[in-house]
Amino acid sequence: MTIRHDPPAGAPIWVDLMSSDRDASEAFYTGLLGWVADDPNPEFGGYTNVTLAGEAVAGLMPAQDVEACDAWMVYLNVADAEGAVAAVKGAGGTVIVEPMPIADLGVMAVVLDPGGSAVGMWQPGEHRGGVVATLGAPCHFELHTDAYDAVLPFYRDVFGWTLSEQPGPPDFRYTLYEIADGESAGVMDATVFPPEAPRGWTVYFAVDDVEAALATTVELGGRVSIPAESTPYGVLAEAYDSTGARFKLRAD
Repeated sequence: MTIRHDPPAGAPIWVDLMSSDRDASEAFYTGLLGWVADDPNPEFGGYTNVTLAGEAVAGLMPAQDVEACDAWMVYLNVADAEGAVAAVKGAGGTVIVEPMPIADLGVMAVVLDPGGSAVGMWQPGEHRGGVVATLGAPCHFELHTDAYDAVLPFYRDVFGWTLSEQPGPPDFRYTLYEIADGESAGVMDATVFPPEAPRGWTVYFAVDDVEAALATTVELGGRVSIPAESTPYGVLAEAYDSTGARFKLRAD
């Protein structure tokens, strides 16, 4: 099991789910990925920390806005949230949640990149991230954007990413930020997809059998949107959980 307590600058450090039905989300992911949920914390609006084999892996947050869509949020590691927010403003992004201390756990902020996709920032305090790149945990983080050429310099300049453009046919534009321990983040040019296809960040969870995980997804009230497919990056699939949040699965 890989537990990162000091992730590299700009690396995804945490994920949490904004859920319209926290209890349903808890039941879904504990059933699918083997997570164990702590009791909701009323001090933080009912936020629930979730563990995998005793180590922090993700969070569940009850949606405060009844019209908000259920969705996973990816948080990138920053050493100085105030400085990172200033860099966002100078790099074509928009700040939607200014840096906000969360007790002694850390400082969070949420911004929009130049393509309009939301991404979080986390300046670690006592909470320094969790389990990655092991079965049941996040293993890859991917942005689909129509503003491919604008967001690459944004993530490079604001978060310090080292970018590696991947080979492929002319209509496949994909850039990878390789982190460590089998974990990575990627940006894909989404202009090749229909306008109704989802954009924004999504989280891949590692499983040992994608087909079996998809069957469990359906049993737990979710639905499959892209069936399992063998690729150079492993067996991949996309699904929606029981409250409508999109996620992906990967098996090596």
